[in-house]
Amino acid sequence: MTKPCIICVAITGSLPKKANNPAVPITIGEQVESTQEAFEAGAAIVHAHVRNDDETPSSDPEKFARLKEGLEKHCPGMIIQFSTGGRSGAGKARGGMLSLQPDMASLSVGSNNFPTRVYENPPDLVDWLASEMRSYHVKPEVEAFDLSHIHQAAAMNRDGRIPGKLYVQFVMGVKNAMPADRDVFDYYIRTVQRLAPDAEWCAAGIGQHQLTINEWCIASGGHTRTGLEDNVRLDRDTLAPSNAALVKRAVDLCDKYERPVASWQQAREILEIPVKAG
Repeated sequence: MTKPCIICVAITGSLPKKANNPAVPITIGEQVESTQEAFEAGAAIVHAHVRNDDETPSSDPEKFARLKEGLEKHCPGMIIQFSTGGRSGAGKARGGMLSLQPDMASLSVGSNNFPTRVYENPPDLVDWLASEMRSYHVKPEVEAFDLSHIHQAAAMNRDGRIPGKLYVQFVMGVKNAMPADRDVFDYYIRTVQRLAPDAEWCAAGIGQHQLTINEWCIASGGHTRTGLEDNVRLDRDTLAPSNAALVKRAVDLCDKYERPVASWQQAREILEIPVKAG
């Protein structure tokens, strides 16, 4: 396959270092440094959360602004994607940083079960987040935790709530949500291709499923996501030393399947994301 593979690195999850991995970057400085290493290793997109001083997730736009400034300085051209997920806040606070005009933002278009709670994405909030993204020229990355989310994203694309080329990410392996199942994965691809033929797709595997999903994506012609947010291990017994190490593992898979790794320029061209002035 000659189509370049876009690698997204999700640098920081919702768990503190002591409960996760000492390599997980928490402070703005740590996040910028870790992202720069991942960028140099081959990641073209960074998916980012921010944290409070006590390491709890935050929705503070000021922290997002400082992170964005650091990433633009040290990772020029890299696609910056902010999370609007429910771990960092509730209601419209989840989109409070969209006015900063990152290149992309995650958008969950429906609800589903998480390990210990319901991940709530009511229609009115989904529509508001989508409208904010349109207003500030932020490209949504649809995070599909369920088949219905792909159908909803396609409907929103058709009626203009998500304009332009659709980008859908399958999230697989979350406990109580969609498992990492190859038949489901293949059906997701066919569903995206049927409902939105021009769309691009990627997938993220959670925990032990990260490497498996990376390989399925790369072998099937899609894009992929890796990083310490989703998985903290290189193998069963070894903690990942960095986000860059997980990106390098995805790069090695691209080599295995003879797929070029997308540069940031190629990633922007594929996803139709221009470099923003200023």
